[in-house]
Amino acid sequence: MKRISYLVVFFILSTVLPSFAIERVSGTLTFSFDLTSHGFKKEARLWVPYPYSDRYQSIENLRMSGTQSYFGIHTDKKYKRLIIFARWDKGIKDRRLTISFHIKRLERLDKTIPFKEPCWDKSQFKPYLEPSTYVVIDDKVKRLSKRIVQGRNSIREKALLIYDWVVRNMHRKPETCYCGSGDVLSLLDELKGNCVDIHSVFVALLRAAGVPAREVFGIRLARNKKIANITKSQHCWAEYFLPGYGWVVMDPADCLKKMLIEGIDLNSEKGQRYYEYFLGGVDAERVRFGTGRDIVLNPTNAKGPLNYFMYPYGEVGDVPLDFLNPKGFFYKITFVPDQINKYPGLKGK
Repeated sequence: MKRISYLVVFFILSTVLPSFAIERVSGTLTFSFDLTSHGFKKEARLWVPYPYSDRYQSIENLRMSGTQSYFGIHTDKKYKRLIIFARWDKGIKDRRLTISFHIKRLERLDKTIPFKEPCWDKSQFKPYLEPSTYVVIDDKVKRLSKRIVQGRNSIREKALLIYDWVVRNMHRKPETCYCGSGDVLSLLDELKGNCVDIHSVFVALLRAAGVPAREVFGIRLARNKKIANITKSQHCWAEYFLPGYGWVVMDPADCLKKMLIEGIDLNSEKGQRYYEYFLGGVDAERVRFGTGRDIVLNPTNAKGPLNYFMYPYGEVGDVPLDFLNPKGFFYKITFVPDQINKYPGLKGK
C-alpha cells in the first residue's frame, strides 16, 4: 500500500507543469588523440562517438586536424548513430588527430505527461523490446518485472513502478570499473553497480513488461572550470517510450548517486526531491552520444560488436586498444564552457 500511495503522488507530480526555469550549458568539446606510440608498421583505425542535434542539444562547428589518411562521418546500420572514423595507413609514423565541436545543451524535463495512451505499433520499437548480450530478459527477469508492475496495463504505470523499485532496491557501487558492463543477471544478485549497470537492469525490467526502453550514452560536462578534463566523465541514463507522448527520460542512477554523495536517505526531503526530479528530468550538464547495445561499428572493426559505444574505440592491426586506459590509448577529452548561462532551475539539484 505504501508503494501504491507513492505512485498516486507521482502521477500528480508528473501531470502538473512545474515552474522550473530551464538550465542551459554551452561550450566546446575536444577529443585529442595520439596513437604514435603504438608504432607505424600496422594500420591504425579509430572510431569516435559523435552526437547529433535534437530538441535538447545543438551540435555545430565541427573541426578536425591531424595526420590521418582518412577521416569521415559514418552511421551504424541498426541505430543510425553517428560515428567519426579515422584511419592511418601503414608507414605513417605521426598518428595524431584532434576533433572539436560546439554544443548547446538544455535541461530536459518530461513532466507534462498525458494519462491517455493511444494504440501503438510494437513492431516499430522492436530493437527496444528485445534482449541484448548483457541486457538479458529471461524467466528470472520476467518474474521480477511481473511482480513489480502488479498486473498494471498502462505503459506509464509500469514505468513509474519499475523506476520506484530500482531506486529503492539498487545501490551505487563507486569501486565498479568505469560505468560497468551492465550484466543484468549478475546485477540482480548483487543489486549494486554504476550507471550502465543500474540502467541495464531498469531497461531489462521495462522491456520484460512490454515497455520500449533504451539506455542513452554520453558524457558529463563541467561548466565551472575554464578548461575541464572530462576524459573519464562518461555517463548513461535511460528513456522509455510512452504512446501519445514520445520518449520519456529517467535517470535513477543519478538519483542514487546524489544520495550516496550527500549521505542522505530517500525518505528525506532532499532525497524525495532527487527522486521526483530524475523521474522525468535530467540536467543540462551532459552530451547525448546515442543509444543501443551490441553496436556494429561502421566500418566494421576486427573485434566485433561493442557492448555499448560511449568511449573512443581503436585498433592497431587487429588488436583493440584499451579505451578504459586513456593514457595508454592515448586520448584526452576536454570541455571549455562559454559564459555560464544558468537559470534558477531546481534548487538543491
